[in-house]
Amino acid sequence: MRWKYVLCIIGALVACVGMTMIFPLAWGLYYRDGSAHPLALSMIITIVTGALLFFAFRDSESSKASSVITHREGMAIVALGWFAAGFAGGLPFYVGGVFESVVDCVFESLSGFSTTGSSVLTDIEAVPRGLLFWRSLTHWLGGMGIIVLSLAILPFLGIGGMQLYKAEVPGPTPDKLKPRIKDTAMTLWKVYLLFSAAETALLLIGGMDLFDALCHTFGTMATGGFSTRNASVAAYDSAYIDYVITVFMLIAGINFSLHYIALKGRPLVMLKDPEFRVFAFMITIFIVIVTIAVYTGGNYDNVADSVRYTAFQVASILTTTGFATADYELWPGLTQAILLFCMFVGGCAGSTGGGMKVMRITLLCKQSYQELFHLIHPRSVSHVKMGRTVIKNDVLSGVWGFFILWIGLFVLAAFVVSATGVDVVTSFAASLACIGNIGPGIGGVGPTENFAWLPDTAKWVLTFCMVLGRLEIYTVIILFVPEFWRK
Repeated sequence: MRWKYVLCIIGALVACVGMTMIFPLAWGLYYRDGSAHPLALSMIITIVTGALLFFAFRDSESSKASSVITHREGMAIVALGWFAAGFAGGLPFYVGGVFESVVDCVFESLSGFSTTGSSVLTDIEAVPRGLLFWRSLTHWLGGMGIIVLSLAILPFLGIGGMQLYKAEVPGPTPDKLKPRIKDTAMTLWKVYLLFSAAETALLLIGGMDLFDALCHTFGTMATGGFSTRNASVAAYDSAYIDYVITVFMLIAGINFSLHYIALKGRPLVMLKDPEFRVFAFMITIFIVIVTIAVYTGGNYDNVADSVRYTAFQVASILTTTGFATADYELWPGLTQAILLFCMFVGGCAGSTGGGMKVMRITLLCKQSYQELFHLIHPRSVSHVKMGRTVIKNDVLSGVWGFFILWIGLFVLAAFVVSATGVDVVTSFAASLACIGNIGPGIGGVGPTENFAWLPDTAKWVLTFCMVLGRLEIYTVIILFVPEFWRK
């Protein structure tokens, strides 16, 4: 492990985080709300710190030894880089006086970068707009990944970054769309930018100002869920805005490789993708069931409102975005059970969504069925397939390993949080909301609540869970395996 090389690249990532603070700084200067000074100071500190790390270790013999990042170095860079970005991103909140404690600053920052959307802000609208823009921008940057962004805009690093890409891009099997990783990163970002621009334009048409349109676009395309309003999207009370955001939440929950291929003139590729078909089926059936339940339960007076609110909430939870237009804890028990299931599933592999991913859940169900089939026909020879592709046993083993780790760490986190004095329901809901990168949960962290009242120890645990979920467990937990540190 070439630690000097690792620190060199992490320094470059931290400097990049500092450079992006120029955008919220511009909003702070425009609104003159007092956020310009803390943002400028934070930007200087972050850039200088990152530059010192980069230049201090750039010429080391360890860095010169090879231009190829090893598998272990890629894991270390991604995991440690995300934590470094989280601390750097929390600096504007601390300098700006939004929070008094470090844990709250880091919690809010990593909730943004990990696209979780859980918040410790009690009065969002009281925060200066420059800092609110930074809060939302962390979503957008984290959505496609700081590492992928860096590979696209920092070719001078001279690294072959497939190890970084594998460690960073969501999903069990990241697709390499272009021969060179830099081209792949740029392709993904172009698609990301295109959809972001389209949603911003549509929200402007719906009556939002540019600031709110950008912030809600960042939260939507990153499936993050930070809003500029205390009541989230419900504050606008607009069916048009609800439907626009619903559509783009679903877009963000689909594999971006499919979007790229569809935009290249092959839209039918989505219908041929087995994971997309499962995702579309789940969205459709859940919306229908929840709509019927809330309408017959008397939650809404007409079918139109029932469809509007349920479609938004199901899309928000299944894609792990976390926006809210209704208090779903007031809905019938069946609907809450469905939404709880959606929290576990999440979006598609290769999307910006969190959760276990539709592909993994599908593979687990297929293999479970295969085991039952073998009990009936013990001499049969069959394979688990996704579409026409036979899934290798090592991939299935990896999926089962991920599933066991995911569930185990989720339960462990819930036990630790409950040990701090938090009630059992809230402990499990908060842990699920954070490790699944969902945002709101149920109980004390429901859609009308926040995480501010939790003890500091619980916040640190949940912050760690956010990064675990964002980097899909293995990239972070591997750092705690003794073999990782041995030569």
